[in-house]
Formats: sequence, structure tokens, C-alpha cells
Amino acid sequence: MLRKLLIGFGFVEIVKPEPIIEACERIGLRNPEVAKRRPLALTGARLEGLAFVWLLVRNRQESTLVSTLLGLVGLTLVLVPQPIIELSQHLVYADTDRLELQPWVVPAARLLGVLYLTVSLLSRSASEEPAAAASEPDADRSSSRLRLRAR
Repeated sequence: MLRKLLIGFGFVEIVKPEPIIEACERIGLRNPEVAKRRPLALTGARLEGLAFVWLLVRNRQESTLVSTLLGLVGLTLVLVPQPIIELSQHLVYADTDRLELQPWVVPAARLLGVLYLTVSLLSRSASEEPAAAASEPDADRSSSRLRLRAR
């Protein structure tokens, strides 16, 4: 259920990132009307959505660079969010000196970190489930072969 919700969120972020960015600005900024987004802000949001969808839909056994990076960013956001907040402001906005952050931006960034960690962990658990399911029939076949040879 959570996986489907996050995949849906990722698709929305890919197709229509503006409402999500605007909601985040209203939540995180005291003065969202003065924020001047850089042209690549929408592309960054779309890439985030694409990473969510790709990680949660794929069916691979090994961990990926994207999953590992998302997990590391998530862990950093949970433990020390300030450097990531400042970096993301400089990447997204042209006028960071005019932005006034709400006091709950740091807790919100930590929640975003938990979201990133959740996506990373869900992507890893999805790749383990098919591997476990695939190995069971092989084990059944092997044991039946052994029984046939023993006769």
C-alpha cells in the first residue's frame, strides 16, 4: 500500500511538479511570493519523482547507486539537515538571501529524510522478495531430483 502511494506521488511529481513545489514553498517559507525559482527547479523535482518510481517499480536484486545515494541523503537529512537545506535552497532559488524560512523547516527536512530512507528501504525489500520467491521453486526442484536419483 505504501509502495503504491509513493509510486503515485512519484508519477505526480514527474507530470506536474509545480503544485508540489508551491505547496512546499507555502509550508516552508514565510514569504513564498518573493521566491525566484531557478529554471532547473522543475527538472530537479521531476528527477526526484523519477527516482522514486524507478526504485520502487524495478525488480533487481543488487542495490543501485540511486538507492544508495537516496538513502545517504535521507540519513543526512535526518541527522544534520541544515547543510542539505542550504544546498537545496541554492540549487532551487536565485535569491536565497531574501527567503525567510519557517521555524519548522528543519523538522520538515527530517521528515523528508525519513521519506527518502523509506523509499530506499522499500526498493531494497522489493528486490529481495522476488529473489526469495525464485529460490523456493529451485529448492523444490532440487529436492525432487534428489528423491528421483535416490530411487
